[in-house]
Parts: sequence; C-alpha cells; structure tokens
Amino acid sequence: MTARILEGKVGVVFGVANKRSIAWAIAQAWAAAGAKLIFNYQGERLRENVEELAGTFGPDVPIYPCDVTSDQEISEFFRQVRSHSDRVDLLLHSVAYAPREALEGDFLSTTRDAFLTAHNVSAYSLLGLAREAVPLMSGGGSILSMTYYGSTKVVPHYNVMGVAKACLEATTRYLAYDLGPKKIRVNCISAGPVQTLAARGIAGFTAMLKHYQEHAPLQRSCDPAELGQTGVLLASDGAGAITGQVIYVDGGYQIMGM
Repeated sequence: MTARILEGKVGVVFGVANKRSIAWAIAQAWAAAGAKLIFNYQGERLRENVEELAGTFGPDVPIYPCDVTSDQEISEFFRQVRSHSDRVDLLLHSVAYAPREALEGDFLSTTRDAFLTAHNVSAYSLLGLAREAVPLMSGGGSILSMTYYGSTKVVPHYNVMGVAKACLEATTRYLAYDLGPKKIRVNCISAGPVQTLAARGIAGFTAMLKHYQEHAPLQRSCDPAELGQTGVLLASDGAGAITGQVIYVDGGYQIMGM
C-alpha cells in the first residue's frame, strides 16, 4: 500500500483516456498517496470514460473539458480549478498526438501540417499548461510529463512523434530552469512500451515488446503500476532536488548499446 506522502496536495491530471492510460496509472497512484485530483477530458467522446474512472475516487471529483491546443480552453480550465482550490501542487501532462498517416511509412513523407500538429499537441501544450498552472503553485510544485526513448534514438514508425518528444524533453529542461527559483520542479518519465490505446497505433508494437524482453537487462519493459509509483516519487518531497530530468522506467533498455 502506498504511503500517503502526497496527503493534502492538489494535482491536475491531463491525458486520461481510458483505464489503460498511463495518465490513469499515475492518477491512481497519486490518489492512493493522498492527493486530491482534478481531471480534464479532451472532447465529448472521452467525457464518459473520464467521469467513470474519476468517479472511483468519489462522487465529487472535478472534471472539466480542455482542448490543450486552445489557449482559451486552457485558461478556462484553470479558472474552473480556482473554484475548487486556491493552489495546485502537481501537474501531469500525458498528452500526445500525431496523425495516423504520419506514423506509417517513412519520416521523409511527414507533411507540414502533421509536423505542426504533433508538436502543438505533444510539446507546446506542456508550456501552455505550465503557464496557467504556475500562478497557482505559489508554494512550489511538481510538473511531470511523459516521453519515450524514440526522442533520442530512431524507433521505426515512431517518426514525427519521436521528434515531438525530443521537443517535449527540451521544453522540460527550459521550464525547469525558468521555474527553479519558484521551487517548481519539471521532469519527464520515459516509459518503456506499455499496452495503451495510443501504442496500438504504432506499427510493429508487439515486436517492440518482444525486443525489450530479449534485450533489456530486466528482460521486460515496465508495468503501469511502476510508472504510477515513479510518478509519486517525482511528485513528492523525496525528489525535491530532481528537476529537468528524464527518468527512464523501461527495464533498463536505455542503457544498452546492442
């Protein structure tokens, strides 16, 4: 059972789509550690899923719409947050998207629109959310986003998403520098392959899992619950000196040269 090391903290969670979402695994771990949570949903299609999941924490968990590509919706979301709490301690950014056709074929074929869309949703949104969250983090805080190994090495079919994740990681470092004086830490978790809805859109995903089993030191990738526990660590005072970092939770795969 998770110690309640986040007791009294308020967390905002972006990116829950269904029960397999990494964002949901981290949200569950944050709640078990004592945090009070506020959720977004991206579009009416996902509203029912998020309401059902958040409802497992109780009947009054706040849930509001927010399209992270809209500055107006981000601003309105945090206005709603202020109606529940005068502060935010934790922010989870688990949001990424690229058009399906950009994840098929070769990277050279990426269109300008697909490139801009992937970066807008997957990287700039972290900056947009942080800008609105920071005024509520007057006592310091922890901002956490999700990345992947394809940001630093070529992973076939990850294509423009790998480039967008590289941008996300750089954004994390620059935000960490800007926000350090405010005692706000900004970090990424780089998860190994996990069976999520988004992962199913990547060609060859099953072969990727098998590759980790054959080559990672722990002979596996990672479990969503392990990502949740890493999320708790990075949200807690125990990680008080960790900022601007990419923490790999991938069975050790990242250290391997061959």
